Amino acid sequence: MNKPESLRAHLLASVPELKKNPDRMMVFIDKGTMRSTAAVGLSFEYSYTLNLIFTDYAGHPDAIAIPLFAWILVNQRELMENVDRSKTAVAFEADLLDNSKVDLSIKLPLTERVIVKRQDDGTLLVNHPPEPVVDDELFFTPGLELRTPSGELISQWGKP
Repeated sequence: MNKPESLRAHLLASVPELKKNPDRMMVFIDKGTMRSTAAVGLSFEYSYTLNLIFTDYAGHPDAIAIPLFAWILVNQRELMENVDRSKTAVAFEADLLDNSKVDLSIKLPLTERVIVKRQDDGTLLVNHPPEPVVDDELFFTPGLELRTPSGELISQWGKP
């Protein structure tokens, strides 16, 4: 499974609060399944709920949410495009610790295809194909910055 590490790296690179304290973000995979259609070959799909937990988070939740949605647009786009699914796809819970910190849990359903092809010499080649390419230049301009109305930098990223 490649998406959990991809999202982790993207958020650590994008959110200044997490850059300073990377150990405050934990990543768990829950309710995982592997599904094969029994078609010719051994290709299959991982399906799971990714649970991101941010402990003692002192930044603004927007600083996590906006880079998260930018990553979703590239890596699990149907969570945003399917109107019915988008209503509940990205769930969260928060424990307010004090006026400046929260424990935040974000859960999102992810899938990953695994293509297994037999080569001419009989060996099997395993491939994790990328999601279809999206060209949303507005959201993926290198050096894009997210700022508060007062000008405080709360997040920045390039293409997830």
